Amino acid sequence: MRTRTTTATTRLAAALTALLVLTGCSSSGGEPHGKAGAGAAASTPAAAPAQGGTGGFEGPRPQDQNLLAWTGDPNDAGHVTAQSAAGVGGRVTLVRIVLREQITWSNIWLGLAGVDPGAQLSNCYLGVYDDKGTLLSATADISPQLMTDAVAKPLPLAKPFTAAPGTYFIALLLNGNWATNALTLKSTGAGISVNAGLTPPRLRYSTVLTGQTSLPATVNLAEQATSTINTGWASQWYAVS
Repeated sequence: MRTRTTTATTRLAAALTALLVLTGCSSSGGEPHGKAGAGAAASTPAAAPAQGGTGGFEGPRPQDQNLLAWTGDPNDAGHVTAQSAAGVGGRVTLVRIVLREQITWSNIWLGLAGVDPGAQLSNCYLGVYDDKGTLLSATADISPQLMTDAVAKPLPLAKPFTAAPGTYFIALLLNGNWATNALTLKSTGAGISVNAGLTPPRLRYSTVLTGQTSLPATVNLAEQATSTINTGWASQWYAVS
């Protein structure tokens, strides 16, 4: 009988001791189980924001190559666009580009894939139109640059300008004589699918007008045509710096 009483007393003493320990922790600043105090939250390091704000890899960007914008990753511009002088000479070819942020636009980069040493070129220009069809700036005659060095090259605008976010159209005008499949430009090779889901005046690749020897001050984007684009004159690669 004494043994049982002693055992019970011992167990009761142990339980009281444990209770006193727990009570002491709470009174000395410990937090009750299941509740996190403001101090605990403040001591937790804040997670670093994901690059780009999306939490994932966004793929190649123009800034990776010291550019401001492009029509696509130049690594994907593996095909060439070739057309006869009779097919595109004097036509204004428009390529849509969308800017996501404000930039100072100074150069248009053209991917020249091949040259024709025997070509006779003149009145060849690059320019930029806004989404209303107004010419914002253009290059000088780029005929000499189209005769040498089949590489991606920057062609300076005569007047750099501030471009707000929005839709723009890079314009190319070629004139002269050259051998088909000799004077060629880098492109994606997307063919007639380049304008899938689009209609004028928002076509991604199109032509307007004929018989031009300079880029006009305005173009009517509602007149965008695809007949020449669909013959293979499509998806030229451009970039901006």
